[in-house]
Amino acid sequence: MSDFTVITRQYADRTVITVSGEMDLLTCPQLAQASTVIPLNGKTLYLDLSDVPFMDSSGLNLLVLLRRRLHAEGGLLAITGLQPQPAQLLKLTGAYELFAADTVTAAGSEEALTA
Repeated sequence: MSDFTVITRQYADRTVITVSGEMDLLTCPQLAQASTVIPLNGKTLYLDLSDVPFMDSSGLNLLVLLRRRLHAEGGLLAITGLQPQPAQLLKLTGAYELFAADTVTAAGSEEALTA
């Protein structure tokens, strides 16, 4: 999949970023830029990865940095729609539990982080 899109929607209590395409070394800068221009101010950032079939270490690194930024600002990073390959990457690296904990807290149910 060569097309990569990032759509950002802001609401009063949360921000939603919908990502479509592979999260890798070439595409992560676009997502990083979209997330840095958003004033999160302690809100939850929902990252919809339903249309992300592949993620490499660049994607994982970006997720960890986003989570760290949000926690420093008093917010949470909630991941939704996690596909099998990205879920496997998070599980292999031990990061899955970090994102699952944030997602469950933000969403109120374990259904938000699918793997």
